[in-house]
Amino acid sequence: MRITKFISVLVICLLFGAGNLFAQGNFITNVNGRTHQSLNGKWKYILDQYETGQIGFSPLYKNSKAKSKSDRVEYSFDNAQTLWVPGSWNSQKEELYYYEGSIWFRKTFDYQPKHKNSRIFIYVGAANYKTTFSFNGKKLGVHEGGFTPFSFEVTDLLKKQDNFLILGVSNRREKDYIPAMVTDWYNHGGITRDVKIVEVPQTYIDDYTLVLQKESLNKKTRVVKGSVQLAGSDYPDKAKVEIKELGVAAEVSINKEGRGEFAFSSKKMSLWSPENPKLYDVKLIAGEDELTDRIGFRTVETEGKEILLNGKPVFLRGVSIHDENPVRRDRAHSMDDAKLLLGWAKEMGCNFARLAHYPHQENIVRLADEMGILLWEELPLYWGIDWKNEDVLKKAKAQYSELVRRDKNRAATIIWSIANETVPGEARNHFLREVASQVRSLDSTRLLSAACKKDGWEDGLAGDNYKVSDPIAEVFDIVSFNEYQGWYGGSPETCRNKRFTIEYNKPVIISEFGGGAIEGFHADKETRWSEEYQEYMYQENLAMFDKIDGVVGLTPWILVDFMTPLRQLPDVQDGWNRKGLVSESGAKKKAFYIMQNYYKKKKEEYK
Repeated sequence: MRITKFISVLVICLLFGAGNLFAQGNFITNVNGRTHQSLNGKWKYILDQYETGQIGFSPLYKNSKAKSKSDRVEYSFDNAQTLWVPGSWNSQKEELYYYEGSIWFRKTFDYQPKHKNSRIFIYVGAANYKTTFSFNGKKLGVHEGGFTPFSFEVTDLLKKQDNFLILGVSNRREKDYIPAMVTDWYNHGGITRDVKIVEVPQTYIDDYTLVLQKESLNKKTRVVKGSVQLAGSDYPDKAKVEIKELGVAAEVSINKEGRGEFAFSSKKMSLWSPENPKLYDVKLIAGEDELTDRIGFRTVETEGKEILLNGKPVFLRGVSIHDENPVRRDRAHSMDDAKLLLGWAKEMGCNFARLAHYPHQENIVRLADEMGILLWEELPLYWGIDWKNEDVLKKAKAQYSELVRRDKNRAATIIWSIANETVPGEARNHFLREVASQVRSLDSTRLLSAACKKDGWEDGLAGDNYKVSDPIAEVFDIVSFNEYQGWYGGSPETCRNKRFTIEYNKPVIISEFGGGAIEGFHADKETRWSEEYQEYMYQENLAMFDKIDGVVGLTPWILVDFMTPLRQLPDVQDGWNRKGLVSESGAKKKAFYIMQNYYKKKKEEYK
């Protein structure tokens, strides 16, 4: 027994090292606004199916090579095949399509810092799911979470030539992961978003927040309050915030912890909205560091059963989206991918998108800022989460901290969602209340919700009276729930007799509804999988939702057909969830135009 335990500990130490096992939280923000260089492209790779981190008992992160003819090294990055980064390995090699395990990636490069005395970081936009990070043979840490960014400093390890970055990435599913063992989307493995070298001064701007104050909304002079946090050892006494277009030049006093708070006012500030997505170039200056970001100013709040954007009621004409390019059959990672998805949403008449079921790439969030599309962002607290496990709760808080840190200055993001289709219970309720409290402590300026699971009809499964009563909704600003009447329950015409009672005096979003259709398959409206059935169901669903008091938004499921191992019906699903309003080839189904026409009417109604 002791020997077995010793071997287990030895393997863990060999794989992860005895130092920093998990690196969560801080990372270099706004990397495109800093001096940076891409490390995207072809990377060498080695499979590690048993996830030991060592092939032939020589740690892969060491990048070992035989130095003489008698040396034994049982792997070779130099002679290995390549994969493109960013991108999932599943989409690039047929033999890796369903592979779940570890792959070790290596990138070699030369680098000369652009500025003297710079600090150098390697930034990874996301890698799914757990990543062991090493640089020039030294293991620096491990990051857990498949959809949030991380970075490690490599200043003291950097060479002018022959640097090698090795990332060991595992996409294995485990019970104590987020998400857990089962998801209804594809488990893309690998380095799925950009990798960059980032340079900053010795003391740099680590974090910043700018928020328009609600109390000044209807006044001639609008007030913005904010904060700056520096990282380093020698803080300047003062920092500065400039917006030339508004004539703003606010001085910031920096305390001994490197933090400073500020406020400024403007009489000519234009508010950000879907109709007017105005962004300002905001420059932050602290010592040798200068950083520019494009930021919009708006307010969002609830009043009774309404959502108020800049003090005015808004109807969220939305759609749910997965972070996937269906044409490439890969995780989305580029601005072109973001333009494809949001372009379809905009064409449908959307002013809102639910980024399901996990943090999407930063490009889509920044593009939404530019296009004027409001956003719901969420964490994959989904089916099968181990609610009683305190370590899982810590992981949830860490991953949400990373998401908020990345996107808190984006005007488009108005809702943080903390879960999808979870079953009420004492352990789950406690877990989500803890996460809700943490998110509010990080950002109290946005609205909080979750997509609740339908929990039954008041008068039985065959009844017509539905009561929305998930107790976790007490802590939310918005009551949201998924409703698949006509697909998972009854035929479409049964929607006509359904009645909903919402226990809470809060705005309501129907966070999912819809059903599947094969693009190009036409039949009568009673035939499942036909475009006519999906069209008919959407018509009946919309009529049903119009009767619910307090509905201020819809996010039908889903914009585009997406990959998932759960859906294997031959010649119908073939590994795809067919609930998309657009097919994987980009063809629009008949229900797309039902939503388009509905949203035209809603736009006129809320002018």
